[in-house]
Amino acid sequence: MQLKVFVDGQMFPIQIPEELVEEAKPFFDRMDRDMDRGWQMSRTWVDSPDAEQRCQIAADKMLTAMEQGNDNMIAMMAAYILYKMPDVREVYIDISGDMQETDIVTADALR
Repeated sequence: MQLKVFVDGQMFPIQIPEELVEEAKPFFDRMDRDMDRGWQMSRTWVDSPDAEQRCQIAADKMLTAMEQGNDNMIAMMAAYILYKMPDVREVYIDISGDMQETDIVTADALR
């Protein structure tokens, strides 16, 4: 599986082994429990993030992992995005400081 991640105009193709999505479910469940309590999305508090917002949160965590060179976390956040929204093909991570401006692009949108 591949997820194309765009940061500041540069594309990063992230390869995600299919088994990672399945094996990481306990980790993803913990992430979901944390988000179930609400999440500060940049300047906005979101009481109950929906699937797209959860993917935006994961993309923000992925950006931090990219800045830190944490390949394992990059793969986990990419896998989480595909776990929550299996039809996602591209993610355009906003770097202006507003994670709600991150675009999650599905296969349908690319047609």
